[in-house]
Amino acid sequence: MNDAPAARPGYETGYGTSGYRAYVLGTLLLVYIFNFIDRSVFSILTEPMRKTFRFEDWQMGVLGGVAFAIFYTTLGIPIARLAERRSRITIIMFSLALWSVMTVMSGFAGGFVSMFLFRLMVGVGEAGCTPPAQSMIADYFKPSSRATAASIYALGVPLGAMIAGLAAAPINDYVTGSNVHAMLDGWNMTWLRDAVDWHSMEGWRIAFILVGLPGLLLSILLAFTVKEPPRGYTDPPGAQKPVKISFGEAARTLIRKRSYVHVVFGAAIASFAGYGIGAFSTPFLMRTHHLTTTQAALIFSLVLGLMAALGVFLSGYLADRLARRYPTALSWMPALGMGVSVPLYWIGYLSPTIPMMIPPLMAAATLHYFYLGAMYAVATGVADSRTRATSVALTLFVVNLIGIGLGPTVIGFLSTFIKSAMLGGSDLGLTIAICKDAGNLAPDAAAACTGATAKALQWSIVIFATLYGWAALHYHWAGKTLQRDMITRAA
Repeated sequence: MNDAPAARPGYETGYGTSGYRAYVLGTLLLVYIFNFIDRSVFSILTEPMRKTFRFEDWQMGVLGGVAFAIFYTTLGIPIARLAERRSRITIIMFSLALWSVMTVMSGFAGGFVSMFLFRLMVGVGEAGCTPPAQSMIADYFKPSSRATAASIYALGVPLGAMIAGLAAAPINDYVTGSNVHAMLDGWNMTWLRDAVDWHSMEGWRIAFILVGLPGLLLSILLAFTVKEPPRGYTDPPGAQKPVKISFGEAARTLIRKRSYVHVVFGAAIASFAGYGIGAFSTPFLMRTHHLTTTQAALIFSLVLGLMAALGVFLSGYLADRLARRYPTALSWMPALGMGVSVPLYWIGYLSPTIPMMIPPLMAAATLHYFYLGAMYAVATGVADSRTRATSVALTLFVVNLIGIGLGPTVIGFLSTFIKSAMLGGSDLGLTIAICKDAGNLAPDAAAACTGATAKALQWSIVIFATLYGWAALHYHWAGKTLQRDMITRAA
């Protein structure tokens, strides 16, 4: 007689061993980190690029927002539908390779049009990352661990932005084309050494090239070491529905869930503010506090990035542990965090010195990022195995269309508008066109131009930070129907 215990169902154990699940989650996190490295490097290098091409903030906002978001948002849904039927690992692998190559090509942009096209193609590649990845995570991890797993994956946002700053800014400031030429010569890579005029290449161009290349190696590692899990493996009894449904039916089902709608719109508003501020954080420190690119990136990428990562992880970790006692923790925790972050951001961005600025911004970054892990946990929790990738894709479509597509663009236009108003209100008869030739202006006129550029961006960021309060309200309202809408509750 065989007395061996029966295998426990997937919703009690997860798929695979605990060690392999950790490896898969770590690998997908690494992919997401590269996703945000290649996305965030543009904002880190905004100021040196702007000076090279002599662009205004609105042009940099379009390149950092609309150019990236056009296909990133629109392709996410069809790619997610493909991920419901085809290998999710294959989709992620090819997507990673594409956006890595296009990041490298951004270093060779000759102007607005070519940079627009390269950023557009980076968006095409990155559209194939998160929907299939979150769908896989939901099949690897049991319901009671999903919020934590989703939050660990979401760490790719602050960690990727942090690493982008730590890598791209020093490369821009300290690595020259001559260094690269000599390095390639030492490695006997004469074909590559002679293919590009490295000696005349600016630091920001080299930064794009060097941060884009490692993603190609990661795509190979992903293809050979991560397995595709069975769909719906960890869903509890009654949640699995093998019959496929159309996109329209899936969308209608999700839209009828009020908690999902509120979380999506709350996350979209938070993303709008976050991407707008993030696109100009490094220029803000360079203009207002007169730091170098590296100094500015160290503050926003290392100090604030680590605090943001802490907030993302804590949101999911605490939600999983508080779920039994407080079933709506995924709602009220983000609402509280974002609400409290608003006055902290006001204090930080209006502080006259760096030491006074950093503590409130550290606290605000930790608290406002409570929304991110909850967004993924709700998006996968209200959907069954047939529509999970579609749910994430719909979420990201709205969040990124408003956030990435409009956030950097609108704050860029807002900064330019405020700058124009400030110049028009001065007694010097200055305009934005006149300020473009600041090097030939009288000292008082040049100082007025520089001051208006800095103040306009500073107040634009303060206005955007206020929007986190609006986002907090949507997360609060989501709590009213959250328990009813969730399919895969913590067990």
